[in-house]
Amino acid sequence: MKVKLKIWRQKDSRSKGKFEIYELDNVAPDMSFLEMLDALNQKLIKEGKSPVAFDHDCREGICGSCGIYINGRPHGNDHRTTTCELRLRRFKDGETITIEPWRAAAFPVVKDLVVDRSAFDKIIQAGGYISVNAGAAQDANAIPVPKHNADVAFDTASCIGCGACVAACKNASAMLFVAAKITHLAQFPQGRVEAPERVKRMVAKMDELGFGSCTNTRACEAECPKGISISTIAKLNREFISAKLKD
Repeated sequence: MKVKLKIWRQKDSRSKGKFEIYELDNVAPDMSFLEMLDALNQKLIKEGKSPVAFDHDCREGICGSCGIYINGRPHGNDHRTTTCELRLRRFKDGETITIEPWRAAAFPVVKDLVVDRSAFDKIIQAGGYISVNAGAAQDANAIPVPKHNADVAFDTASCIGCGACVAACKNASAMLFVAAKITHLAQFPQGRVEAPERVKRMVAKMDELGFGSCTNTRACEAECPKGISISTIAKLNREFISAKLKD
């Protein structure tokens, strides 16, 4: 099959970017989206041109670093799929595919399709870990945890921090990401010890870094490759209000 690629090219965060058009022939329908970009870069290098910069690592839908905008949607139009898992058979022969980086003030463009997502790391560092000394590892059933709590913790811990929620939100809100990190730690006895301080620190850091507010459009839930529910944000709000009332 043949595809036309409309790709955002930007030298660095200080340079003005623009879209450039590329064409690829003989693309296999079973190729992944990143394999297609690899083929494009090989073609550009042979022509003496600069390859397109894009993030990737595991290419198994686990790390989330592959996140890019494809035809106006984070990770493309497949449901619960990361960019690296997206296949070219999802596009029509001869189709024009528009490829852009995440668009958010808190995620500045580094080059082309690569954005700086270290803001997420700073939120985690602000309070995302349990610092209590729990001693040696206990038996798995030593601390009973209700099944509902375990299920919620497992679901929210599946967040891969790709940033699709921020990219999809009209306000560039990071509430779904922060809610997932807060909620999965708050489900266990070990995480309850520092829960009030953790939620206040993480929300404060999120606001400091310039992420927008949540207005419940649910775009984050719709585009999350792991299907994390917006109800997680309600849990974050309850944790935050409870922590403020304790103050």
